[in-house]
Parts: sequence; C-alpha cells; structure tokens
Amino acid sequence: MASSFPIDTAQASFSLTLFHRMNRRALSVLFFILAIGVGWYFMFGMNAQADRDRAAARNVTPLLKEDLTTKGLKLGAPVFIRAFKEERKVELWIQETGKKTFALFRTYRVAASSGDLGPKFAEGDRQVPEGFYFVPPSQMNPNSRFHLAFNVGYPNAYDRAHGRHGTAIMIHGSDVSTGCLAMTDPKIEEIYTLCDAAHRGGQKFFRVHLFPFRMTTERMFLARDSPWYSFWKNLETGYQWFEQKKIPPNATVQDKKYHFGY
Repeated sequence: MASSFPIDTAQASFSLTLFHRMNRRALSVLFFILAIGVGWYFMFGMNAQADRDRAAARNVTPLLKEDLTTKGLKLGAPVFIRAFKEERKVELWIQETGKKTFALFRTYRVAASSGDLGPKFAEGDRQVPEGFYFVPPSQMNPNSRFHLAFNVGYPNAYDRAHGRHGTAIMIHGSDVSTGCLAMTDPKIEEIYTLCDAAHRGGQKFFRVHLFPFRMTTERMFLARDSPWYSFWKNLETGYQWFEQKKIPPNATVQDKKYHFGY
C-alpha cells in the first residue's frame, strides 16, 4: 500500500548528508582527543614510569652510600640475596672490597607473602618457591604495578625437572602478595637500587636463594617428619656452603638434585 504521507526526497537526502557530516565531525573530534591522550601518555606517562627507578635511586643513594662506607662496602659491588619464609626476612649481602667473600649489609622484614612451607608447584597455588635462582638485568622491572620489582627466575632447571610451573614470581614493593615477597615501597627502593647498581657495575646476574627457614641443625631436626625433608636436606647443602664460605655457590641440577660448586 502506498504511503499516505508524501516524501520530499531532496530534503531527506540533505538531512542524511548533514547527519553523516556531523557524525564524521564528531568522530574526528573524538579521534583528535584520543590522539592527544595517547601522545600525552607516551610523552609523560611512560617517561614517569621509566624514571621511577632513577627517582628511587636519587631518594635512597645518599643514605646507602653513607651506610655502605661505614661497613667498608661500595655501591655497585656484586650483591646476593637470601630469603627465609618462616622468619619473614630478606637478607642483602654485598661483596667485600678486594675479596671474594660477601658481608651482610641489610636485613629486611617481609611485609606480605602467602602459602606454606614447602616448594611451589603450579601457577595459582599461592606458594613462594624454595630453591636457588638468579636475576639478570632482563628480569628487573622498574614499571611494576607494585612500584619496583624483579623476577626471581622461577621455574629454574630444578623446578622444570620436577614438573613445576608458574610465572612472575617477584620480590616487589607494596604490602600485598600472592606467591611473591612484598617488601613495601621504601624497602624495595633500597633493594632495587643496590641490585641495579650491581648490574651496572658489571655483575651479570645476582643470586637469590629462597629457603623455608634458617637451615640450622636444630631447625632441620624439627623438620625431620616433614614430607619435604629430603628436598630440604638438598637445600641445606647450599645453605651451609654459604654459611661456611660466605661465597654464594653456583647451583647446578643433575639427576633432579641440586649440586654446588664455585
């Protein structure tokens, strides 16, 4: 049936054209605003992130240098990290000037972690790993959503040999954690600055040893009935190596076990 209302085709065409022009203009304005926003982020936002580690270094370096000098140590010397889950402590050791041995510089309280004593097995199990890891410059993250962070390198060769998996196990800032070690922002600024300075000073990687607890004879005796006792005995060998020599051992994996040497 024909429409009872006449249609002015010229007017309809004009209205449609005007509508398209207005839409194009609105889209042009929208794209312009988005372009400005993206440009601002890349010019300022990313620069702010990239400068975060440098800003942290400016904040903490004067006091670090003062305390290092007091102990006869230097900023930029090789570093070594040990962490103890039960005690909730992270130790930062620095190589002594003119020696191969390391001296304890700082002991930090872990602000937050998760899981129980024992190894990490899989993504999402909330466990902090236990074992011997290392961190090259590529694993440093100055743009972390937890202020500053570095990836400890889980899973390592031992973990993979035992079918363990997971990703992004970090030591980082903030005071919340799922499977990582959260140190708070002020503390991670010190830790990150010392580690970054060591890389810049020529250390190709620094070692991070993660233990369930301080592996003394007394504490190991208390753990004798644990299902992880044989695993912990293997870790204890590396722990005692450093306790006796004050030089971090080179941990390799053979027959699904850690072996230690220089």
